[in-house]
Amino acid sequence: MCFNCPVEDYCQAAMFYSAIYSILRFPLETANKGPVSTQLELCFMRTPSLSSHFILCRLIQVRWKRYAPAFLEPEVNKETLHKEPTELPEEEKKQWDFKTTRPIKAAPSSVTSSVFSDPLVSFPAFCTQTLEAIKRKQLKKYHEASEEEKVNIECNPYTIFHQALSNCKPIVELTSISRGGRFYQIPTPVKDSRQRFLAMKWLITECTENKNHRTFMHVKLSQELLLAFHGEGPVIKMKHNVHKMAESNRAYAHFRWG
Repeated sequence: MCFNCPVEDYCQAAMFYSAIYSILRFPLETANKGPVSTQLELCFMRTPSLSSHFILCRLIQVRWKRYAPAFLEPEVNKETLHKEPTELPEEEKKQWDFKTTRPIKAAPSSVTSSVFSDPLVSFPAFCTQTLEAIKRKQLKKYHEASEEEKVNIECNPYTIFHQALSNCKPIVELTSISRGGRFYQIPTPVKDSRQRFLAMKWLITECTENKNHRTFMHVKLSQELLLAFHGEGPVIKMKHNVHKMAESNRAYAHFRWG
């Protein structure tokens, strides 16, 4: 806003700015008085001398939540939704009954009830090609195998992906800690989110650095996932090397609490 008003209009200007602040700062309390534009027009009507001195620019409300504090988070867990009310514990049953009387926020657009939904497979086009390559290789192996060998061949690409990722997760890692002017590599337990991050990072790094320029990325990734599924490959060796280094440095483990 810009203004060029005489001194006697400063009090009216202060009242006008105070009204705008109350509308934008406390939207829930002023919502019953009408829309913001209507309230601003009423402010101009109460201070007519300001209309010739003020230029009201476009107002954009910021830091205003979409939902009121009374709205509760939605329940997106399919296992919980499929349970009968009698199967829920007493505390969850009370919380469920409480949610039936309160407004609920809309579920995020990323939440779906599809059976193919997987939080780890977040890149549909690329991951679909990778899973398709795994499926084709396993089906070819399945049809070429004998009846006794077919029982031990896994053809579900999602099962292969999750098992391969689980085989690549490290349990401990080395953390650099300074003690007495020297840095020591301390074995430290790894959180589940960190384990998943390191496993994915090692898989992607192996596929990008040791890939033939004629090989597609999803083909190379499918090969590494199949190797990791059987407990083989460079990513599994990398995890074992980290565990061996942590085992050799276990004498410094007490420095974590020093």
